[in-house]
Amino acid sequence: MSTLSVALGDYPHVKALLSGDVPVKGYTVEPVEVKPIIGAYRRMIRDLEFDVCELAPVSYTMAVQAGVPLTAVPVYLNRKFHHADVQCGAASGISAPKDLEGRRIGVRAYSVSTGVWVRGLLREEYGVALDKMTWVVDDEDHVEGRVPANVEHITDGRSLGALLASGDLDAALTGNAGTGRAGSPRAGWTAAATDQEAQGAGPYPLFEHPDVIARDSYLRTGVYPLHSVIAIRSELVERDPDLPTALYAAFAESKRRQVASDPGWSALPRLGKQARLVGGDPIPYGVAANEPSAQAALRLARDQGLLDADQPGRLYAEGDYPDA
Repeated sequence: MSTLSVALGDYPHVKALLSGDVPVKGYTVEPVEVKPIIGAYRRMIRDLEFDVCELAPVSYTMAVQAGVPLTAVPVYLNRKFHHADVQCGAASGISAPKDLEGRRIGVRAYSVSTGVWVRGLLREEYGVALDKMTWVVDDEDHVEGRVPANVEHITDGRSLGALLASGDLDAALTGNAGTGRAGSPRAGWTAAATDQEAQGAGPYPLFEHPDVIARDSYLRTGVYPLHSVIAIRSELVERDPDLPTALYAAFAESKRRQVASDPGWSALPRLGKQARLVGGDPIPYGVAANEPSAQAALRLARDQGLLDADQPGRLYAEGDYPDA
């Protein structure tokens, strides 16, 4: 039986697959732990280090455009609304989205999916001119060469959280996409809160009631931002065209077992909260269930110069993907 090296985040809905309780037909799963999982993205895109790896959807499509031999199955392990992800500096005076024009905004790398979703939200919902903002980054993009002229790289080792606290940034994204670590992207991804804890009068959110706005946006647009698509080395699919279907079925069964044992998502309360916001499954799998959001992600990536108009072509490997 062939072995599949699999790198995934620490989600309750994949544990049965990683443990072998839910098998991938014809394969033995060999879990590879990478914490945080975003540390695996570049290794997969640049070195094809794993057989199967969770990837940011925008990074995946950019990699396919660049000719990296990857394909995907329509399993999105993580979803997230981003209205709470823009934090303004304590002395910035920002009170509305349009106030971000002419300002410096921190994001780990220009092409991170959270950045793409936030920029789309700001432009499409609030009319913010993205080219009037300076995007300050402290890390490389997984696929390089697509950033616009209004991107500035910080190279002095200070984190985005420190820059926001000092007033060198007017605003920044949160979490792994921005201020969620104290050190450099390579050295300090697990030291999440140190900078902000030291701030005293810290940053404040751009949107005061993000959950209310997120639900309104979802009800109007049907877009529920995608994260963490499952990518496979294309060579494996060429060798075994049944692998995508088998892998999808295993992910679906692993999720089904988790939901059966924990229908309220107490093991990951954020998804429980998101289930209430969307009025249903917080992480639907399948092509049809994800089509509006997948097309929105492609549109935003193209609008922001990260994808060409005809890219990435096919999103998923040929396979059987009933909604799950």
